[in-house]
Amino acid sequence: MLHNKKKNWKPFDMNKKPVKQYPFLVPLIWGASWLMTRRFRLKIAKENMEHIRPPYLVLSTHQGFSDYYIAPLALFPHRANYVSDMEGFAAFGEWLYRGIGCIGKRRYVSDVAVVKNIYYALHNKKQIVAVFPESRHSNVGTTSRIPGNMGKLAKLMKVPVVTLSVHGSYLAGPFWDEEHIRTVPMEARLTCIYTAQELERAGDEEVQQKIEEKLQYDEYRWQKEKGIAIRYKNRAEGLHMALYQCRACKTSFRMESCGCVLRCSACGAEWEMDEYGQLQRGGETQRIPDWYEWQRRNVEEEILRGEYRCDLSVRVEALPNAFGFIPMGEGRLTQEEKGFTLSVQGKTLVFDHVSRESVQTEYNYRGRGACIVLSDRDCCYYIYSKEPDFAPTRIQFAGEYFYLHERKKFCVPM
Repeated sequence: MLHNKKKNWKPFDMNKKPVKQYPFLVPLIWGASWLMTRRFRLKIAKENMEHIRPPYLVLSTHQGFSDYYIAPLALFPHRANYVSDMEGFAAFGEWLYRGIGCIGKRRYVSDVAVVKNIYYALHNKKQIVAVFPESRHSNVGTTSRIPGNMGKLAKLMKVPVVTLSVHGSYLAGPFWDEEHIRTVPMEARLTCIYTAQELERAGDEEVQQKIEEKLQYDEYRWQKEKGIAIRYKNRAEGLHMALYQCRACKTSFRMESCGCVLRCSACGAEWEMDEYGQLQRGGETQRIPDWYEWQRRNVEEEILRGEYRCDLSVRVEALPNAFGFIPMGEGRLTQEEKGFTLSVQGKTLVFDHVSRESVQTEYNYRGRGACIVLSDRDCCYYIYSKEPDFAPTRIQFAGEYFYLHERKKFCVPM
């Protein structure tokens, strides 16, 4: 994923039809998936799948990187196509990524070409198509926002709908520290929630609700229920990227993490992350997902009071295609109620909130630092900042609030 010296700005061809996984790659995919999940003692259960054969639509949870290895094993012995973000094509090359069955998509960008390619793979190629509706790895082990149009998408496809629910993937490699893998048992469940005939009789809202129910998870609750101890001594390092605001003094952007300790440099308060993922301080226990949602409410209150501000000097890298990143240099990013404004290289790019249900956050993108990613149909813009009040999680919370606010204001159906 080195910078592209030739600066090829030609947009990725989203209309190119997906192919079946190349036969000579299939054994390698299954073999690599087995090797990568062996240490986690992966167990796969199947429910209502006895008479389900391709083509069908799979909607999967997306806790972490291990999901890419779990899905092929859960769908064995069948091949599948996978809807994937552009960074995968840039990382592994377009030929290989298409060859393992991937369908290109830019996160949080509506594109009818992607829908057409899913339909084509299902009905023309008679393939399984796997979609990860959350569109990103889980920030704190809980379900990210599920797009409100998944029920409509499922109805449009007119094939059986299957969910793949995974446990353990986030705990093995939490998003805020994916570089250090913990050995955690993993479970996966493949469930047919609608046959084609049942889907035809069901309404869009009913299908949407059932999909959302099946894709809900809370990994810290699951860890506690299963009694899974994680003894990795640096288990809290990186957690400050998700928990950026102190629960004791409420100061933002001053959190630090080292070893198994989360600390506020403003007031000195410290929390120890125990072996079961709980934060301990002075006899009191904090759950990481609860802390995360507390921050979300604080951002929403800032917005309602008119106090929310996001105006940052940034560094921008563009990813228009599979040839690699193009440095764009320094710029300015602002976030307001209607959307983002990115000023770079004498250009002004606007990304509205009403059409994107969330904001892609990265806590340490391939070792290059924290960033957010804003995309349009032709390009993904990776936006980094060295300013002390740059917190991708906070920007994400504001983006999700503005999205819902704008949708309600204009009465746009979800």
